[in-house]
Amino acid sequence: MLNGFVKPKRVTDPLDDKVRAQLVTSQLSYVGSSGSEHSPCLSLSELVHDFLENDSDTESQLAYNSDSERVDSVSDSVEAVETIVDLCNSNVNANAYGKLLKCHVLEAVETFSCLRSNRNVFLRNVMAFLRGLGHNAAVCKTRWESTSGLASGTYEFLDVVQSESTMCHSRYLIDLDFATQFEIARPNEEYFKLVQHSLPRVFIGCGEELRKLVRIMCDVAKRSLRSRELSVPPWRKNRYMQNKWFGPYKRTTNPVHDQPARQFMLPVGGVKCRLVGFDHPHGFFVPTR
Repeated sequence: MLNGFVKPKRVTDPLDDKVRAQLVTSQLSYVGSSGSEHSPCLSLSELVHDFLENDSDTESQLAYNSDSERVDSVSDSVEAVETIVDLCNSNVNANAYGKLLKCHVLEAVETFSCLRSNRNVFLRNVMAFLRGLGHNAAVCKTRWESTSGLASGTYEFLDVVQSESTMCHSRYLIDLDFATQFEIARPNEEYFKLVQHSLPRVFIGCGEELRKLVRIMCDVAKRSLRSRELSVPPWRKNRYMQNKWFGPYKRTTNPVHDQPARQFMLPVGGVKCRLVGFDHPHGFFVPTR
């Protein structure tokens, strides 16, 4: 170190064992109802970026990667988010299957809205509903370990794989409570409006648009927090947020903790909700964990 200058780590420095291990990536497979493991397909540039970010002493040295969607003003932020959301909606509506899937997802969300307070049950009932209509839907649970600058975590969302084409698979990512994932402490007015009015409550789209949307929102959240003289918590940094949807995951179609599906009707405040549970000595039991 000379006169306070910290020499950044060179890209050409040898990669450690952990990063080398990531170079062996698995091909994604969407078969397996009991919970099959999947690893994200990472490019070499992403691996190198992760290596640099892990070894960085200051966040400012490597705040944005080469394909960052950084925006520098509130108006730019709103425009960028709304553009991506519009693009996502356009892509979903571009074909008959995407339109049908969106219609069925929104119908399922409305049908089971009384279960929103129990996210686990809500998520799995929507999944079972979609499967009942013939969609290849599943619950995806991501799990990642803590590394330098990255806290460990888990997350669950839905995906639907359209495999009618013999050429390729189309995978739709579905998050039933998307906007909530970007809530922060003491947001400034601009960020609050962005989360409340620009982000969809239910996200349905492909991975490319979601990656861009997450990058932008993390960048705007960072600036909102700093405007309040608050530090960015580890669980609101871009790397952590990206792992929610793009980390290694297990895909399962079991509705309740590896138990077989059982559907029944339960009146709740005059509204009937179809729940997924299993037999209990004293009747039906809906798990809360």
